[in-house]
Amino acid sequence: MRRRRALLPWVLLAPALAVIAALLLFPLARIVWLSFREYRLRNLVSGESEFIGLANYVSLFTDSYLWRIALPNTVVFAAVAVVATVVLGTLVALLLSRLRPVTRIVVVSCVMVAWAMPAVSGTYVWLWIFDVDDGIVAQALMRLGVIGPEGYNWFADRLFFYAIVTLNVVHGGFPFVAVTVLAGLLTVPRELHEAALIDGAGAWKRFWHVTFPVLRPVFAVVTILSTIWDFKVFAQVYLMPGGGVGGSEMLNLGVWTYVSSFGQRDYGTGSAIAVVLTLLLLGVTAIYLRALFREDELR
Repeated sequence: MRRRRALLPWVLLAPALAVIAALLLFPLARIVWLSFREYRLRNLVSGESEFIGLANYVSLFTDSYLWRIALPNTVVFAAVAVVATVVLGTLVALLLSRLRPVTRIVVVSCVMVAWAMPAVSGTYVWLWIFDVDDGIVAQALMRLGVIGPEGYNWFADRLFFYAIVTLNVVHGGFPFVAVTVLAGLLTVPRELHEAALIDGAGAWKRFWHVTFPVLRPVFAVVTILSTIWDFKVFAQVYLMPGGGVGGSEMLNLGVWTYVSSFGQRDYGTGSAIAVVLTLLLLGVTAIYLRALFREDELR
């Protein structure tokens, strides 16, 4: 009976685990396998490939494009986007927590529209806003005399390009953070805030010393998920002018993987880039979780 009870959870989880293995583990194993082989379009047609060991990784790590363009674009953008998304989402959650229930439902419904919008549709909206000639930003700056009638190509500048991508990603990601943090805020005992208020604690101290410690697991979840999403951003970069062009200064690791694989037909190198991106993402997540658990142990 004890053995049966121990096996029962695994039996119940077996169908879901099988689906996960088929949808996630097999493609991941296939990518790792491809990263060690010479695999181009001719190999895709013939079905045969040559094992070349670490040659794809050596080529990747000796490519200056990785260190000058792709890696900085990925890491710096993800760091800025995650911080902006979590901060904005938290501020919106704090605002929602002070609203009356009916008003809160209306505002949450409006906020969730941004999260429900597909990445492709949201990207084209931002493309329209920052259009060189007819965009809202260009028209406003022309009337103010900041730029001339010829306009300004925001997408040709690396900094402005990723500033627009960051606005796009934060706009689409903060509703999830806001709703998740709001759910946590509603569980914080009111007595804790009342006691802190009686002790003379201001709004910032009440949040940092009362709310944040209670909601630490919630912030861990939204931060980790935002990190995963922002490290592997694809559509928001690829659909921007210049974002899908190999060799440009705008590619991140996710788009570079696609361009190398399907644009240059070098599936081995593309797979190696994907593996490096996955390991980088796992490393960042592991470091964050370790720091989080270490703080809990110190407490």
